[in-house]
Amino acid sequence: MRSACLCLLLVTACWALPFRQSGFLDFMMEDEAGSGDGVKIPEDSFLDMPVGPRCPFRCQCHLRVIQCSDLGLTSVPGDIPADTTLLDLQNNKISEIKEDDFKNLKGLHALILVNNIISVIHAKALSPMTKLQRLYLSKNKLKDMPANMPKSLQELRIHENDITKIKKASFQGMANVIVMELGSNPLKSAGIEASAFSDLKRVSYIRIADTNITEIPKGLPSSLSELHLDGNKISKLTPGSLQGLKHLAKLGLSFNEISSVENGTLTNVPHLRELHLDNNALTSVPSGLSEHKYIQVVYLHANKIAAVGTGDFCPPGLNSKKAMYSGISLFSNPVPYWEIQPITFRCVFDRSAIQLGNYRKK
Repeated sequence: MRSACLCLLLVTACWALPFRQSGFLDFMMEDEAGSGDGVKIPEDSFLDMPVGPRCPFRCQCHLRVIQCSDLGLTSVPGDIPADTTLLDLQNNKISEIKEDDFKNLKGLHALILVNNIISVIHAKALSPMTKLQRLYLSKNKLKDMPANMPKSLQELRIHENDITKIKKASFQGMANVIVMELGSNPLKSAGIEASAFSDLKRVSYIRIADTNITEIPKGLPSSLSELHLDGNKISKLTPGSLQGLKHLAKLGLSFNEISSVENGTLTNVPHLRELHLDNNALTSVPSGLSEHKYIQVVYLHANKIAAVGTGDFCPPGLNSKKAMYSGISLFSNPVPYWEIQPITFRCVFDRSAIQLGNYRKK
């Protein structure tokens, strides 16, 4: 009897429909004929449901920041949200910026394209970004400055490319630029036009290091507070080379071939506070340091200075208006440091600020 009942139950189970997992909406979509309380939802109602924010494939998106770095991309993604404010495309394999790559990004504030293989930027590619403030194009293959850069730019970094010429048209109308990095390009002095920087009315920082220029570029903006020209082939400084730079506070000229600083040169930079002339070919301390009111740091190490006089750094009278030095470096020069008179550094803030040492011939 029990066996017969068990067989009957098994047969009934075989006739039953297979199990189907019901979703939450299945209970709400019952047929009206089967249930008077059921609610029927139109099939096309799901088409009206809001769609979440878009994000390019494989990129990471947070609010209006789109990060697409280190993905091996060969072109700019085509589905970048129009309200993006920062777009990071560094460390990819993008070789060309096309005309319509950024056409919808009118509100973009920062564009990072560092470390790609970009050799071509379409003449109209950057113009739609009328609010762009920061443009990073370093470590690419560009041979010319990009055309029609947004007038809203405040920071431009384009070092380590293949740029050989800088023309006036390159920065025309870019009066809002504050920081400019042009180093490690195969530039020569003849490749920088005298009026190339004339439109940069607000720029305070320019770096043109590790190039082939043989003199300080002409026509630099008077607004400059920092000028870095390290690692070039500049051989001398003249009064005309720093003319008009009344607000310059820091001048970097390390690792050049400077053998002389002519009289009157430092008077054209009356607010200079730091002067870096280390690793050059100077045979004496530059003239004018003792009369300069504000200079506080002077790097002269690794030159060919054979003697230091008592009036090279400090004015003769103690009542003269002169800022105290906080750093003077003279090591790696052929001057016998034990022969330097202690009175030479009478206007130095602290003894530890003076760096001397033996000269070692290479």
